[in-house]
Amino acid sequence: MKTRLLLISLLAIAAGCSNNKNEADAYGNFEATEVIISSETSGKIVQFNPAEGTMLEKGDLIAVVDTTIPVLQTAEINASMKSVRTRISSVNAQNEIFRQQIENLNVNIKRISNMLKDEAATQKQYDDLTGQVAVLQKQITANNTQKESVTAELAVLESKKATLNEQIRRSCVRSPLNGTIIEKYSEAGEITTTGKPIVKIADLSVITLKVYVSGGQLGKVKTGQACKVRIDDGEKGYREFDGTIRYISEKAEFTPKVIQTKEERVTMVYAVEIAVPNDGALKSGMPGEAIF
Repeated sequence: MKTRLLLISLLAIAAGCSNNKNEADAYGNFEATEVIISSETSGKIVQFNPAEGTMLEKGDLIAVVDTTIPVLQTAEINASMKSVRTRISSVNAQNEIFRQQIENLNVNIKRISNMLKDEAATQKQYDDLTGQVAVLQKQITANNTQKESVTAELAVLESKKATLNEQIRRSCVRSPLNGTIIEKYSEAGEITTTGKPIVKIADLSVITLKVYVSGGQLGKVKTGQACKVRIDDGEKGYREFDGTIRYISEKAEFTPKVIQTKEERVTMVYAVEIAVPNDGALKSGMPGEAIF
């Protein structure tokens, strides 16, 4: 009888040791980096292809807002810029003509100057030629002033065109990160406005398990430390993943009601974030356990 009681006691102790060994050090929920993508312009959504669950890479096109008006305005500005550039070319051509005339007059002035020495020409002839040169030089100065005004007009048009091009660029909604569309707020054909959410994207490639530990457990954890993370796997028990501790809060906080630690409930705990590479099995909000 005593032998039987001893055997039962040993089995109970072994079972208790096995349960303690299988117990996790901390509990929490998985969190993904979520970004809500909003429209930067107002108008009709003319293209919206991705569905929920679609995986996107950074820069992938999500939606296109109608760009008809800015495209037409850009075409109008391009025509105006062409006209302005023609005016600048005309001014440059006139200046070239004036410079050629001045060059011809200078040849005659040099000739008349030599003839004056021999008294074969009059001073009036010399003065008339130099006067014509002065007039042409003033015309070039006036043309350059006009050219500066036209160039300034061209700069204004280029600035307006850049604004329209930026508006067109912002009408194309693109993914700012690698992630998965987890929620859609709009559809093709709907009217959207600036700042209105279109989709929510989550980066599920590396997901975070946020757990809470007591002060007594802090000695077991440190930033950069490798650990094990596990989730329920039906009848099989648990499925384990490799994780890395990337953040430990410096200040204690009250224990969240939904969290249970290895020890009995304590008043103050520390938040610990564990980065876990995800193969697709881990979802945002899913409960998980950490073993340090």
